[in-house]
Amino acid sequence: MSDNTIDPATQSLVAHRNLLFTVAYEMLGSATDAEDVLQEAWLRWMKVDREQVRDDRAFLVRVTTRLALDRLRTMKRRKESYVGPWLPEPLLTAPDVADDVELAESVSMAIMMVLETLSPTERAVFVLREAFGFEYDEIAAAVDKTPAAVRQIASRARRHVEARRPRASVTRAEAQAVAESFRQALTTGDFRSLLDVLAPDVVLVTDGGGLKRAALHPIVGAERVIRYVSGGVGKSGTALSGDLTVVNGNPAILLQVDGVVDGVLALRVEHSRVAGMYYVRNPEKLTRVGTETPLIRS
Repeated sequence: MSDNTIDPATQSLVAHRNLLFTVAYEMLGSATDAEDVLQEAWLRWMKVDREQVRDDRAFLVRVTTRLALDRLRTMKRRKESYVGPWLPEPLLTAPDVADDVELAESVSMAIMMVLETLSPTERAVFVLREAFGFEYDEIAAAVDKTPAAVRQIASRARRHVEARRPRASVTRAEAQAVAESFRQALTTGDFRSLLDVLAPDVVLVTDGGGLKRAALHPIVGAERVIRYVSGGVGKSGTALSGDLTVVNGNPAILLQVDGVVDGVLALRVEHSRVAGMYYVRNPEKLTRVGTETPLIRS
């Protein structure tokens, strides 16, 4: 079907879909829930009198934000009963996401975990302002607050995130090199070399969702992390392999055990060492690691 046979409302939604998905995903940390939000946004968009809409993009972002806020509050209850740590759903991303430093940081596992500590409204305001650069009056319309209130919320959320975000920055090439050294040491069982590439205070967070073995609490310290890894995916009797990839705009390893995908290990690199590891094993969260998901900021 050519674009000429698609009605204008659908054309507009398709044109902004990747932006709307990125907004919803950054707010929710779940591609599945983001897709549900977009579906509901589409249903609402089809019922709108478009003659009353001055700016399709602003209107669609507003609807998507409101729906995502409702979903975020529902997800909070789900997360309270979740088995073990809850990690965002990893997305295989294109190289252009990694090239956009601000976008890559905003969707990184590290920052997404910090966003989990914000209230739903704080998260929405922070994402729209810091990640997408929306004006305060646009955000106010999306979250049903005054522009003055949005400024205060944005300032509070920014301070909260700044106090918790990783400070060290590395080049993409350096991060990739460290990730490759880590992959090589892990898949060959060279735990002495693995110790060299891990920061002394490295933190490993694992997410099995109650469906796969995972630690119920973060594991801190290089030696403790190695003991956990060697007793798990690195245990003898298994054929462990891994492919270096890019997840959420940052280096990651797609791990396979005996030829079967076991999970995605996203890495945070600081000072030429792995400082953070986010291992998603929950099979329900691994549906987006085989095909690139387009993420954009405009």
